[in-house]
Amino acid sequence: MANPLFHIEVPPPPKLETVTLAPKSTAILVLDILQQNCTAARRPRCAASVSRIRRLLDKGRSKAVVVAYSVFPQAAASDILAEITPEAGEPVVTSGPDKFLGTDLEKLLRDKGVKTVVIVGSAAHGAVLYTAGAAVFRGFEVVVAVDGMSADITYAEQYTTWHLANAPILADHTKLTRCDLVRF
Repeated sequence: MANPLFHIEVPPPPKLETVTLAPKSTAILVLDILQQNCTAARRPRCAASVSRIRRLLDKGRSKAVVVAYSVFPQAAASDILAEITPEAGEPVVTSGPDKFLGTDLEKLLRDKGVKTVVIVGSAAHGAVLYTAGAAVFRGFEVVVAVDGMSADITYAEQYTTWHLANAPILADHTKLTRCDLVRF
C-alpha cells in the first residue's frame, strides 16, 4: 500500500502582487548569491535569477533604497557574484540561515529608518525563509520576490512560497511578488 503522506494535493500558487514601496523606508536584502552556490551547474535557477536581481537593485539604487548583502560563514564578500556586487558603503553580514542572528543587520536597518525589506536570495528554504521570518518577528514588513529566490530543487522554492503566504503571523506581514512588480 502506498504511503498517503506522499500522495498529497498541491495547493494553488499564491497570487503575486504589485507592490509600491517608500524608498526612504525600504531595504533590499540580497542573501547568499555567491560564486559557491549560484552557478548554472550548481543551482541553475539561481544563476537565471541574477539578471532579475540586478534590475531590481538598479531600480532601488536609483531611488536611494538601502541595499544590504549576506554571505554564509564559509564565504567572504568577495564571493558575491560580480553582476550584483555591493557598491561602496553597502554592508555585508555573515551568518547562517537567519541573517539577523549574530549580526548587526537589525541595527543597521533601524538606523537607516527601514520599515520594509525586499528579500531575494538563495537558498529559499534557508536564508530567505529564516530571514523573512526573523524580519517579521522583529517588526519589519517583508516583500519576497519569488523569482529572485532559488534552491537546489523547485519543491523548496514552492514550499517556502507557500509557507510565507500561509504561516501564522508571517502571512499577515509578507507580500509575495516578482522583481519586476516592485515599485519605488
